[in-house]
Amino acid sequence: MSMIRDLRAVVRPALRPTLRRTTTTYEYEPVQEPDLASAVVDCAVYRDGVRDEDATDLRTALAAVRRGRPGAKCDGSDGFVWIGLHEPSEQEFAGVAEEFDLHPLAVEDAVHAHQRPKLERYDNSLFAVFKTIRYVEHAELTATSEVVESGEVMVFTGRYFVITVRHGGHGSLRALRHRLEDDPELLAKGPSAVLHAIADQVVDDYLAVSEAVQDDIDEVEIDVFSAHNGKTSRGGDAGRIYQLKREVLEFKRAVTPLLRPMQLLGERPMRLVDPEIQKYFRDVADHVARVHEQVTGFDDLLNSILQANLAQATVVQNEDMRKITAWAAILAVPTMITGVYGMNFKHMPELGWKYGYPVVLVAILAICYAIHRGFRRNGWL
Repeated sequence: MSMIRDLRAVVRPALRPTLRRTTTTYEYEPVQEPDLASAVVDCAVYRDGVRDEDATDLRTALAAVRRGRPGAKCDGSDGFVWIGLHEPSEQEFAGVAEEFDLHPLAVEDAVHAHQRPKLERYDNSLFAVFKTIRYVEHAELTATSEVVESGEVMVFTGRYFVITVRHGGHGSLRALRHRLEDDPELLAKGPSAVLHAIADQVVDDYLAVSEAVQDDIDEVEIDVFSAHNGKTSRGGDAGRIYQLKREVLEFKRAVTPLLRPMQLLGERPMRLVDPEIQKYFRDVADHVARVHEQVTGFDDLLNSILQANLAQATVVQNEDMRKITAWAAILAVPTMITGVYGMNFKHMPELGWKYGYPVVLVAILAICYAIHRGFRRNGWL
């Protein structure tokens, strides 16, 4: 909590009392202090890849970090600060933005969220947006099942700072921070090492979700193309397929826009990215391309499954219509014969015949049997 109190003192210049001049004196106008601690998840200063446990005075620590070598690159040799925020409000983020000179457009995106994955370069910082994806466990896939849940992580990267802004109930970076702290050699590479670690974790989560979604698609595919009690599907799986397709599209919207930013980070030299870390971004870009291919394949496969399901429903309907038509043709024989004999004529030769009734019944049964056998031979019944 001492670190949070120091952070509030450093990143909230707007909270400092202002002077108002009167005729002869200056008076202080107090400013109401917001609850910044509600948005701060963690904050720390790192020197040579090691967390500075003694840096309780964050103002002094930041001042020391800023006094880097003239023209120094972001290699972590001067130390850097990593501030983690969760769904900050505009008021809570205003002081952070002013302290680190963050671009207003990037600040607006970070506060309001619901942004497309992207990478933007400003004079003194990089701004990256990642869509986090979590697989939602479900006992049975239904037409209303939620398969994936999305969130967002925004990362501001400068020469001496990393600011992460997280939106959503998942995608916590706490475990990632601890893993980096256990690898001082990597963390000593500076803020770009943190940016790579976040990108790598997000994409690794994509791979795990992709495997789980593949299992759901396999389940639906088996249900559609396998017989249920010897009968063809009647199209009842269309709702599940459509819901799964909607979830895959949400997954695709998170992956596809990330291809180009990862390629840029891995291929184009950038002032704020350590050359050694840049090599690792190429691996992340390769994983993103792999997930993109998988998700695109899921979308195409679900289109094919949906079309096959609808085609099967049409086939079943045609089979039903053929059966109805066949039975109607069979029933037309006794209807016609009994209709003839039901005519109220006085002079009908067959009416006086002793064996007329049983002969007519036998004739009706024989004709109906012959028609039924013909329809069975042709696959109509």
